[in-house]
Amino acid sequence: MEYGRLGTTGLKISRICLGMMSYGEPDKWGGWVLAEDQAEPIVRKAADGGVTFFDTADVYSAGVSEEITGSLLRKIFPRRDDYVLATKVYFPMGGGKNDYGLSRKHILSAIDASLTRLGTDYVDLYQIHRWDGETPIEETMEALHDVVRSGKARYIGASSMWAWQFAKAQHVADLNHWTRFVSMQNHYNLLHREEEREMVPLCVDQGVGLIPWSPLARGLLARAGAPADTTRQTGDAARQQQLYGGPGDATILERVAQTAAERGTKPATVALAWLLSRPGVVAPIIGATKGHHVDDALAAVDLTLSEKEIAFLEEPYQARPQQF
Repeated sequence: MEYGRLGTTGLKISRICLGMMSYGEPDKWGGWVLAEDQAEPIVRKAADGGVTFFDTADVYSAGVSEEITGSLLRKIFPRRDDYVLATKVYFPMGGGKNDYGLSRKHILSAIDASLTRLGTDYVDLYQIHRWDGETPIEETMEALHDVVRSGKARYIGASSMWAWQFAKAQHVADLNHWTRFVSMQNHYNLLHREEEREMVPLCVDQGVGLIPWSPLARGLLARAGAPADTTRQTGDAARQQQLYGGPGDATILERVAQTAAERGTKPATVALAWLLSRPGVVAPIIGATKGHHVDDALAAVDLTLSEKEIAFLEEPYQARPQQF
């Protein structure tokens, strides 16, 4: 495993982040979600491989993912300082008018609820899950600054939004001497590269670390064109069709498979190695419901693609609408 700084901060994270959305209550959230006892060997495998960075959100399995995340990390790591823990706030956590969004009221309530579920005094990275068009960004940034000042979070980060929104948030923080975002969790993979137009250059220029979600395009890149045969893929076809299936995608998948065959490795490893080579990318966030998912991701850290291979993988890409 390799480790890098998150943006320009001093925080060291593993180059692979384990996303914890796959762990919750199977009976309520679908057969692709694993219960705690099923998740434990996978999380242990990641930790044994050197993964120290774990990402969840309050909305995943309505808080159960945070409960499982906290429970497993306490079992696996001897000390709280041995791992980096991230969670997120924004999506509804109840039916009340203030149970969602990025108002001061919701943020301050949500961080306390997350810490209770996680069983810890602080998170290392507290992220806004989306942009809140109903709340002034000044209110949001001041509330997040207060979360940091209170010691409940060490750093703050953001997730998918337009580049102008992210720039505005950082500007507001600078004007008021509040805490800036240090990370951007965005939608970025070989089948969706629209972030390269504005968000990636902005983050590279400003020293913000990229921790992309869906680095394997909901498993399409891992299967490199194979038929849909997973529980989540077959049960969530509409969302997959919304995000992917654009012109050039079939060719990209063929080239990922070809490159993997030539290198004697897995398509997932090639796709992740490509992402790890991109400017600003610190740690893709992978989902893992089987042990080999972790193995494929760990192998990507040691795979260096040539410039020729990178050009071969990138060449078929065609522009498509930005998807958050």
